[in-house]
Amino acid sequence: MKLSLQDLSARHATARRGAIDALAGLTLDIAAGEQVAVIGPSGAGKTTLLEVLACARPPSAGRLAIDGTDPWALARRALQALRGRLILVPQVPPLPPRQRVVTAVLAGRLPSWSLWTALRSLFYPVDIPAADAALEVFELGDKLFERVDRLSGGERQRVGLARALVAPARLWLVDEPLSALDPARAQRAVAALVREAGTRGVTLVATLHQVDAALAHFPRILGLREGRLLFDLPAAQVTPEQLARLYAQHEDELHGAAPPAADDPAPAPPVLMQCR
Repeated sequence: MKLSLQDLSARHATARRGAIDALAGLTLDIAAGEQVAVIGPSGAGKTTLLEVLACARPPSAGRLAIDGTDPWALARRALQALRGRLILVPQVPPLPPRQRVVTAVLAGRLPSWSLWTALRSLFYPVDIPAADAALEVFELGDKLFERVDRLSGGERQRVGLARALVAPARLWLVDEPLSALDPARAQRAVAALVREAGTRGVTLVATLHQVDAALAHFPRILGLREGRLLFDLPAAQVTPEQLARLYAQHEDELHGAAPPAADDPAPAPPVLMQCR
C-alpha cells in the first residue's frame, strides 16, 4: 500500500482542546512494499503517526492518502474495508489472558473471515499450520498451545508480530515491537519482521526506540522530533551528528537506556490491534 502525507497535522489521543498538535505539517511519501523505521525521542509523535496511518485517527489538518485515496472521504463500509487491509500492532498486544496462543495469532485473520468462521475458530482453530509457521519465524513454535497468561512480556510482543504475518494485510504498522525483548532477541525479531515484509511485498512502518536495530535492518529512516520530520534518509546516510540533534536532551534514549528492555511477564492492557 502506498502512503502519502501532505502538510498533515494530528492531535494525540489524550490531547485537550487547544493542545499543541502531536504531528505538525508532516509531508512524506512511502512507496508500496517499502520498509521504513521511525525513530525519535519520547513524545515525538511516533505512535500518533501510526494511528493516523491506520485510519484510527483523522488528521486535524492536511491530507492522508492511501493508494491514492483519502480514507476519510470514503463511506463507512469502504473505510472498514480499507482498515481490513492493514494491521496496527501496538507495543503491548491486547491478548486475552486465558486464550491459547494459536487462537491469539489466528485473530489476525478476522478481517477475512465470516462471523461463523471466527466463532468456530475460537473452539477449533481453523489454520493451525499457518499460526505455527508464523510463530516459528519469531522463535515461538513451542508456545503454539500455551495460554497467553503464561507468556513473558517479550513473548507476547512476538505473538503480536506473528499475528501480522497471518493477517490479510498489505500494510503493517508496528509500534515499539522490541521494548520487552533482550538485545539479542530484539535484533533477530526485527530482522525477521523486515525480511518477511520484503518477501511478501508488504509496506512496513515501524517505530523503534532501538536506534541501532533501526539502522541495521531498515533501508529508510524517518527522524521525528516534536511532531516534525527532522530527516528522511537511507539508513547508511544517517550520521551521528543528525542523531545527536534528534535526541538532544534525550541522550539516554539514543544510547538505549530508555525504555528498559526486559523479557519478563507484564499484563497487557486492552489496546486496539486490528483496525477495522
